[in-house]
Parts: sequence; C-alpha cells; structure tokens
Amino acid sequence: METTRKHRVPEMEGFQARWYAKNRGTEAQLAQYRRQAAEVTAGLADGAEILEVAPGPGFFAVELAKRGYRVTGLDISHTMVEIARENRAGLDIDFRQGDITQAPFADESFDFVVCQAAFKNFRKPVTALNEMHRVLRPGGFAVIHDLNHEATAADIDREVAGMDVGVVGGFTVRQTLGWLRRRAFTAAQFETLAAESAFGGCSVTPDGVGLEVRLTR
Repeated sequence: METTRKHRVPEMEGFQARWYAKNRGTEAQLAQYRRQAAEVTAGLADGAEILEVAPGPGFFAVELAKRGYRVTGLDISHTMVEIARENRAGLDIDFRQGDITQAPFADESFDFVVCQAAFKNFRKPVTALNEMHRVLRPGGFAVIHDLNHEATAADIDREVAGMDVGVVGGFTVRQTLGWLRRRAFTAAQFETLAAESAFGGCSVTPDGVGLEVRLTR
C-alpha cells in the first residue's frame, strides 16, 4: 500500500494564488516558458493532445497551445483555474479543477502529460504517476519538472536572479524555494517512485535548481 505524505502545504487559493501568478508572469519567466515549451514538445506530432497537471496561472499551457497542440489543464486550486482561464488569451484551452490522483479523464486520452513545480506537493505521488500512466496513450510520455531536494543555496540564488522579480520579490521567492526544497524529491527518490508505479521506471536529468523526469508508457 502506498504511503501517503503528510499534507504540509495548503492548497494555493485567494491572495496567495494571485501573488504566485504575478511572480510567474514576468517577461523573464514567460520567455522561459516559451523555451521550455519548445524543448519538451520536440518530436511531438502536430495537433497532439496534452494534459498539464497543476498548470497554476496557465502561462506554460498557453505557450503549448500557441504551438498548435490541444491542451487541457487540471489544477486542484479553484483560484488557479480562474486565473488560468483569465490568461487564456483567446486560445482554446480546457482548464479544469480536479485532483490528479482521481483524474477525470478516460483511459488513453492524451499523447503527452507535463507537470511543473507541483509534484512535491502531491500527497500520493505513486497514485499520481499511475493516473498519468492511465490517461496516456500507448507510446505517450510524461515529463515532470520540479525542485531538486539536493539543490544548493547557490543554485537557488542563480534561479531567482533570472526571474526578474525585484529585490523584495527575489527575497520572498528565495525563501519560498528554500522552504519548498525540503519537500522535494531527490533523483534517487524519483527513480524509486517511478519503479513502484505503472511506468516501471524513468530517466532523471539535473536541470538547474531542479530535476527533469521523463516517463514513457
């Protein structure tokens, strides 16, 4: 039976959600989302169906949709879903409220699943992976980007320096990342979780302050 992690992070709602969205919407951050969208979809067929798990304010989903993909976002936060819908910029993106451990989608609904900066907060990480596997079509893949538990203070400083959030915002973001890092997984822990899941394994690559985890169905 899967061990449930203690739920130490409250769902991001209201003012906290809007503060987070503001800090994620800087020009530097949006440029990063554009680069990441190009990188993670390399080789993905035109018109492929993508599920973004925990899209937050929806900026990354927007960049994916701009590249011609059919995008659905699933977030547990009601406020984040509202914000993401406000940020759709006229694009046809289906933002829904829901929990990835009980994903409201049929089997084999998507070609690609992506999750950024949220996996460390999931109470049942193996169940979340199993649901990602279930909704993927055969041959589909998933990519998880998240903080690395083994990231150093210097790694965090470099990450914040590239965010263009100002002195006060930078201090707050730096403190927040340092706190969230304690919840994050190491590369070895990701490998263990993936081995316990329906995916059966994964590849993990260091990526600045974080890790990139790739899983294939």
